[in-house]
Amino acid sequence: MNKLFNSAAASLPGLVLCAAVTLAAHGLERLEMLLFGRAWLESLVLAILLGSAIRTFHELAARFDAGIQVGAKLLLEIAVVLLGASVSAGALLQNGAGLIGGIAVVVALAIVLSYAIGRSFGLTDKMALLIACGNSICGNSAIAAVAPVIDADGQDVAASIAFTAVLGVGVVLGLPLLAGVLSLSQVEYGVFAGLTVYAVPQVLAATGAVSATSAQIGTLVKLVRVLMLGPVVLVLSIFKRGGMDGAQHRLSLKHLVPWFIVGFLLLLWLRTLDWIPHVLLVPAHGAADILTVTSMAALGLGVDARAVLHAGAKVTAVVVTSLVCLGAISLGLIRLLGM
Repeated sequence: MNKLFNSAAASLPGLVLCAAVTLAAHGLERLEMLLFGRAWLESLVLAILLGSAIRTFHELAARFDAGIQVGAKLLLEIAVVLLGASVSAGALLQNGAGLIGGIAVVVALAIVLSYAIGRSFGLTDKMALLIACGNSICGNSAIAAVAPVIDADGQDVAASIAFTAVLGVGVVLGLPLLAGVLSLSQVEYGVFAGLTVYAVPQVLAATGAVSATSAQIGTLVKLVRVLMLGPVVLVLSIFKRGGMDGAQHRLSLKHLVPWFIVGFLLLLWLRTLDWIPHVLLVPAHGAADILTVTSMAALGLGVDARAVLHAGAKVTAVVVTSLVCLGAISLGLIRLLGM
């Protein structure tokens, strides 16, 4: 008990600092809404930028380190678990096995292709995986979920999220222009946006200006992509822990399947069976958002921006090239299904 108390006490200064950065990020997001009518940079991205700015321009005392480490790992894992309560697989499975299967194929192909692109540009194995999963599934959330599984470096996580987030804003602004250029119907454009845009709010922003039908289809497709996160992280966990080390180490189930992935799948199953009281869904989603932003603040506080910028041009090239490939694969699925 004393050990636990001492550990909690040691973590308190760093956690308080993470919470302060989180509050500042939310405040800046609200300010964006007031000034521009929308948040160009979400609080999650702002938390990373603010935390990194503090680390870069002010040397933090050692007493903050323990809390920052807890925020970057444990809080992030709890947030991933809570995300499982946000999606009902049953509601999605009623909307066409062909489309759902096609989305799974697109995600798998995009991950493999994006990873290959990253490696060909000279990125490290872990950085290439982070960008591949972020581009192919759900941007920042996928990067945040994959990071603890592959033991990614904090600087790689921050760099991946920062560049992916900036590009995500550009996609939201430019994607509606492609509806006419590519002669996409409202349904086709909704599928295209759902397959290429990173976050659900960004999908709504990219499709709402086109039509309500595009927004509905885009959101559905996007949620199916989010469902791919659990299986993808599970496969990565088995590959990284078992495939690479299995010949040398005997691994237990907890090593093959991280506890937070088990929790994510359990809540997803309970949500699908409608066994989670509806009154708890909104608080669970809100808690997941807050914990995710707080963990991103912790990641930022552990990163010196000067080191991240060294990989800037290379990471940007990989993200852009991967996104173009994802768009091409998505158009191929749309044409194949004849939507």
